[in-house]
Amino acid sequence: MEKTAFDDSALRETTVDSAAVFDGVLLHVRRDTVLLPNGRATAREYVRHPGAALIVPVLDDGCLLLERQFRYPNRTVFIEFPAGKLDPGEAPLVTAQRELREETGYTAARWRTLGKIHPLVAYSDEVIYLFAAEGLTLNESRHDADEFLELITMTPAEVATTIERGDITDAKTVCAFSLWRGLGSEIRSQRSEVSKGG
Repeated sequence: MEKTAFDDSALRETTVDSAAVFDGVLLHVRRDTVLLPNGRATAREYVRHPGAALIVPVLDDGCLLLERQFRYPNRTVFIEFPAGKLDPGEAPLVTAQRELREETGYTAARWRTLGKIHPLVAYSDEVIYLFAAEGLTLNESRHDADEFLELITMTPAEVATTIERGDITDAKTVCAFSLWRGLGSEIRSQRSEVSKGG
């Protein structure tokens, strides 16, 4: 499928100056001065993020493997697919393979790319790469010492119902499931396997 060609010249902003506001362990906040297309200057504050990879793990019986995890900013336990941030210089598929193994104890014989999403375009440069993992083999999970999560399995129909009910609201999980389910057959027919092993 060819990418649609647009002329972006009337929309682009030009960076004049950039300054660090906060440098944390994971996130870095910047405040840039930019010139708008009409020549006026304004400020843009945004979060720099290393990027992440998400996995839709498909068990042999067709069920999907998810996690329940407490997310501090919202003080809520969320239902999510396994995911984790990219280490410096790490390819997204390598991150996905590592995170699946560490968080769930599974490795996968087959990996397929589902695409990528930019979940917070207004104030972050984060990109999340989405993969489906099949041919799962259970080994041993190696959670980080401060990582607490509960693994659950659901049928695709149960995941859809849980999303519709508003009990799965994690954006990356909803997007990945939609791509895997709604566009899955088309994607799988158009894209080759990106890797075997794991």
